[in-house]
Amino acid sequence: MDIFYPIQYFSEKIVFSFLKLEKGSMAGEALNFFFYDTIKILILLCFIIFTVSIIRSFLPPEKIRKILSSKGKYTSNVLAALFGIVTPFCSCSAIALFLGFIEAGVPLGATFSFLVSSPMINEVALVMLFGMFGIKVALLYVISGLLIAIFAGIFISKLNPEHLLEKISIDNKAWFGENKMSFKERIVYAKDYTKDIIKKVWVYIIIGIGVGAWIHGYIPSELLIKYVGVDKWYAVPLATLIGIPLYSNAAGIIPLVSVLTEKGLAIGTTLAFMMAVTALSLPEFIILRRIMKPKLIVIFATVVGIGIIFTGYLFNFLLVN
Repeated sequence: MDIFYPIQYFSEKIVFSFLKLEKGSMAGEALNFFFYDTIKILILLCFIIFTVSIIRSFLPPEKIRKILSSKGKYTSNVLAALFGIVTPFCSCSAIALFLGFIEAGVPLGATFSFLVSSPMINEVALVMLFGMFGIKVALLYVISGLLIAIFAGIFISKLNPEHLLEKISIDNKAWFGENKMSFKERIVYAKDYTKDIIKKVWVYIIIGIGVGAWIHGYIPSELLIKYVGVDKWYAVPLATLIGIPLYSNAAGIIPLVSVLTEKGLAIGTTLAFMMAVTALSLPEFIILRRIMKPKLIVIFATVVGIGIIFTGYLFNFLLVN
């Protein structure tokens, strides 16, 4: 039986029994989508964020810096990308840790791998993709995101861009626990962190699912497929370019991705849009200007953008054909 069936049952009772909306109607389907996805995503997020927070409590910044600084350059890229999964959920908050790694002597390529993976792949994105698309899409997304992060960091390091960094100092200790915490303290830490993240993302979740519900109920599938269907070669790069001026985190954008996919857009196209929003947002570039010179920002955006577009086409090939 579907583990989410009780949530679906509860949602249908509210919409079709309590509110008396007709099954199959635009309003009924939109509201049913909204209630079901909101409850499901919030429950999954609480569970996953709490679990990841326990893991994070064993990873104070000093330990991470020591590990990354002592490894070979390619190994440090892989480890930095993996660390990004359990660190800040949006690009702007990841920048503080990015600078901390640079100041601690972590290889620059590894810090870029972290900067890409942290907002793109995190517990929020993973749980929402799993809940909406299933384990296959979630795993493919994690693997592709890690590969983008790893190779982006390696490529940028080959350019020796150290002279393109600005000098600035940012506190970066707030996202991790301490080595000597007791297990009870780790539980308290995880609980508090979970509350903090939920407080920050619940509005994005509601808005994202609300927009998705409206599209689900009211926008004809044929209209979207006509202009950005899987047969349109320009759909993936166009979706990537559209995503760059926007700013959101995974919690706000994945519900929209889910609905666009349900409406007939290719999964690779919608995921390219999500990757661009979370990893290449315009507000991120504005903050990065405090750390990087414009030339390095352009290099970073170009390398990551090419990786996103390639991944979008790859997803479309693997999951549509």
